[in-house]
Amino acid sequence: MSRPSLALIVPLAAALVASPSPAPAQEAKPPEPLPVGAAAPDFTLPGATRYGVLRAPIHLSDFKGKTVVLAFFYKARTKG
Repeated sequence: MSRPSLALIVPLAAALVASPSPAPAQEAKPPEPLPVGAAAPDFTLPGATRYGVLRAPIHLSDFKGKTVVLAFFYKARTKG
């Protein structure tokens, strides 16, 4: 090995060995379930119609006092 390449490899190897390892991820506690009949917390989701995704997100608080139905189609637009 030539001297210039050895001069590059040794510091890089030392940096890899001395680099700190990433900290383990902390597990988040799941939120407490809401009691039956309680008001849902406000949340924001991307809105969609039969024509496509809306530009502005939808906030649950925009529909306060109205009946809201949330439909989740987990396999929509997939091969599943």
